[in-house]
Amino acid sequence: MQTIIVACSGCKTKNRVPLSRLKERPICGKCGETLLLDSLGKPVTVSDATFHQEVMTSTLPVLVDCWAPWCGPCRAVGPVMDALAKKYQGRLKVAKLNLDENPGTGSRFAISSVPTMLLVKNAKVVDTLVGAMPKEQIEAAVAKIL
Repeated sequence: MQTIIVACSGCKTKNRVPLSRLKERPICGKCGETLLLDSLGKPVTVSDATFHQEVMTSTLPVLVDCWAPWCGPCRAVGPVMDALAKKYQGRLKVAKLNLDENPGTGSRFAISSVPTMLLVKNAKVVDTLVGAMPKEQIEAAVAKIL
């Protein structure tokens, strides 16, 4: 049975939800609040403040798109990130980090070029992709961590 992990928006508890039951309005096993599923299949926006919680403690492997709004290649990679989030929903978390607004995380990982994509698994950066690249090349790197 395939499942996905959904964090409760209220108590932040991670809930395992079978894919076959997503349309049944699942509730949090701890607090009983309805789980918000509208963000599934879309990249999650992370910041310096939320990076550790969203990326480093994720039970799923994470593809982090480190980008800047003034960067043309970054804007070209955006739709690829959206497509990957949808395709790998429940198996891979796709996150977007605006480096202009969050310089701390960029410094921590020595990111000097945009776009840079970090592949994180079990709280470790296992691969780094620098520059805009075709979807197939990004998917090949993702396949190595799934």
